[in-house]
Amino acid sequence: MAAMATINEHAPSEVLKGLARHLNSLNEDNKSTRKRALESIKKETVDKGLSSDVLQEVFAALLKPLLRCLSDPMERCRETAIETLTEFIKCVPKPEESLPYLMPCLAQRFGEKDILEPAEELRLSAIEMLSLTVTVCGKHLAPYLTEMINILQRTIVDPFADVKRESCRCTVNFAQCVPELFHLQAESLVKPLMLTIAHQHSRVRVSAIEATGAVIQHGSGKNVDDVLSHLAQRLFDDSPQVRKAVAAVVGGWLLHLRDRYSYFHKLIPLLLSTINDEIPEIRLFATDLWRDVGLQWEKENEDDLKDKMDFLLLTPPHYPAGVVRPGLGCRELVVRNLGKLVPAIAHDITDWLMATRIKTSQLLCVLLLHAEDHSTQHLQPLLATLYRACANSEKEVVSNCLAAAKLLGTFVPPPVFLKLQLEDVTAPYSSSHPWAPLMVLAAVLSGCSKPLLRPHLQQIADTLCQPEVCQEYQQVMYLEQLLACVDALQHQCESDCGSVSLQLLQVVVTVQSLSTEPQLSQKAVESTQLLCKVQGLDSVMSLYRQHMGSLLDWLSASVNCWTSYSPQSLQLQVIVMQSGAVIGEFVSQLMPLLYSCLQPNRDVEMRMRTFTTLAKLLMDANNTLDSQGHFQDESEKLVCDILLPNLVWHAGRTARASRLAALSCLLALLHGGAMMNMEEKLRPPLFSALEDDSQMSRVMACRSFSTILRCIGSNLQPETLNKIYPELLKRLDDSSEEVRAVALQTLDLWMSSLTKDYNPELFAPHLQLIFQQLLLNLDDPDCSVQENVLEVLKRSCSIHPALLQREVESVRDKHRSPAYCEQLLQHILPCMAAQSHWCVNEWMS
Repeated sequence: MAAMATINEHAPSEVLKGLARHLNSLNEDNKSTRKRALESIKKETVDKGLSSDVLQEVFAALLKPLLRCLSDPMERCRETAIETLTEFIKCVPKPEESLPYLMPCLAQRFGEKDILEPAEELRLSAIEMLSLTVTVCGKHLAPYLTEMINILQRTIVDPFADVKRESCRCTVNFAQCVPELFHLQAESLVKPLMLTIAHQHSRVRVSAIEATGAVIQHGSGKNVDDVLSHLAQRLFDDSPQVRKAVAAVVGGWLLHLRDRYSYFHKLIPLLLSTINDEIPEIRLFATDLWRDVGLQWEKENEDDLKDKMDFLLLTPPHYPAGVVRPGLGCRELVVRNLGKLVPAIAHDITDWLMATRIKTSQLLCVLLLHAEDHSTQHLQPLLATLYRACANSEKEVVSNCLAAAKLLGTFVPPPVFLKLQLEDVTAPYSSSHPWAPLMVLAAVLSGCSKPLLRPHLQQIADTLCQPEVCQEYQQVMYLEQLLACVDALQHQCESDCGSVSLQLLQVVVTVQSLSTEPQLSQKAVESTQLLCKVQGLDSVMSLYRQHMGSLLDWLSASVNCWTSYSPQSLQLQVIVMQSGAVIGEFVSQLMPLLYSCLQPNRDVEMRMRTFTTLAKLLMDANNTLDSQGHFQDESEKLVCDILLPNLVWHAGRTARASRLAALSCLLALLHGGAMMNMEEKLRPPLFSALEDDSQMSRVMACRSFSTILRCIGSNLQPETLNKIYPELLKRLDDSSEEVRAVALQTLDLWMSSLTKDYNPELFAPHLQLIFQQLLLNLDDPDCSVQENVLEVLKRSCSIHPALLQREVESVRDKHRSPAYCEQLLQHILPCMAAQSHWCVNEWMS
């Protein structure tokens, strides 16, 4: 044993004696010689498996020569020197004894403004050696705080990504080893870390975030504000590992930062933002961290919470289904900091970056879920924030904000939010986005419970049906949100909506009347059907029957003020067209409304719109106006007081359009078989319409006469018939081919209306004029006109064949188409024979 001890005692000296030649070679100018010397030193020491005690003494002797080799011009020599030093530090029992020489040398080499080592692989090896030194030396590095900070300041921003990562890891280890001194110079590392935290490599960003966490945790606490904005940006990182690192760092600060109470309002949003991360693992990790933060805060503030423990632990009624209620500590943390968070939310929710707006809207939902009824005291700024956010073009932002609004409806009492929101709905804050208050109101109502909402139904419905609310704007989005409020009330209150059914129907009718989109109109129809369903009505007609009187009174109240811009005429159209046969039960109430708005002195465009509606009703009078058989009592007054005054000729295009609209109604009325007893009153305005400068007016006047002749032509006196045909003959020379064709058809009906009372011999001059005009048109250049006139003449042969024969023969030689005259003559002969036979029979009888 003694011999063995003697050998061990002399072992270091023997080793050093064997290394003397190699140490001398390190000073040679030949780089190959230096390289071989370093390799031999490494081989004879750390690679030889010597005992740690021997290596300790050898290391002490070799330290300075090896450190000098860190500045060797040859890269391989520097690399071998670093490898040898690293192995010595790893193997010796007291590596801290090397620090007085090692740290100044490393600081000189890597901690100056310009890093002297050009090779990035060697810089990485050197930093790995430094990390090893921190690990094995620990608190012994305290005297070298300045050197360490200088080195890390430079290497954290090294161009080589792996050097950055290793430097960040070294920073974390060093901060944990000397926490009592690290805070003195920790601030110096914040700037380089913030320059690295946005590096293109995700692993570097993760390391920088972790190092930032350690620097702030063990620092003075003065630099939290300097790093928060950078960490917030990393919440939008594409790498899940980076976002998870942010959650871990912020969660660690909330749990362990010495001055965390001062920064709760800044740190809480960062952690809560990761609760909605798209990666389930990160969501679960952040949720667990947040739960731990809440539990720790509960323990630290147990005395303050004693009075609240009993009732704050009870889940509120109507809590959102499927949502886990946050713990008491988490809720209290949010409640106590909500006043500082709301202004920040209001600012960021309109940020120019879409990702920021989405993240902020998600955070708002989480905050309101935690705040519960405490959000009441911040309701006004919260509503203003939601209004601005709902005007956003990004659908996800709007969706998140509507979810937040629904939470307000769940937790805030209806009297509170209605006081503010109904005022906002009546006077929108923005003329460019007036639908935002309605959109938020619909969401809030959908989150409110039926028992709490029921007492306020009347107030809400009365506000929605106010003209300044439901008639002020015609944008599709505004009307959609108006309809959404109605649907929200119906879904939440169901049968209770019966008490405000009239107001809701007025809103739906207004939406339908102002809508220009088929999809929106269909939604309004569905809303009407839902209103029937919640009241147990079997059809929409039943709903209108229930409210028709009130609806007509509602319109009549303002009829004297209607203009082309008034929505009331459109509302009237929707009501009368959708009510079907029900309107027939209220004809006596409807007609005064029509009389008032169809007077000739009223707005022309409004009158035309109303005339169009009236014409549609008259075309199907049996199923609308006359469904109960009461319309006949009003029809004569309709003609005399409405239609005839509007048929009086006035100059101008608008007056012409008004006459055309009145003619369309008259024609529809005549098609229904009504007013035939008023033929004498109708004749003068129709004669005037035949001379109108509007082609359509002339066409409709001819068709009106056709309808009269078809229905009562055989009952008209010959004198009356003789007053009609001259006006029709004039239209045969009309400039419009359509008017000529309709006039010819009407003249054909006039011929067929002649009965035995019409004496052909007595009225031969009238018939002669008709035949002459028809024969004149038989010579028309248009073959189709010639054929139509020929057919009319053929059907007229039986009236007075001899007269027609004489007229045909007188013009036969003058016609460009004598063949038509020959056909007509051949057709007249049988008629003459039949008439002669009839006369003989009459004489004999």
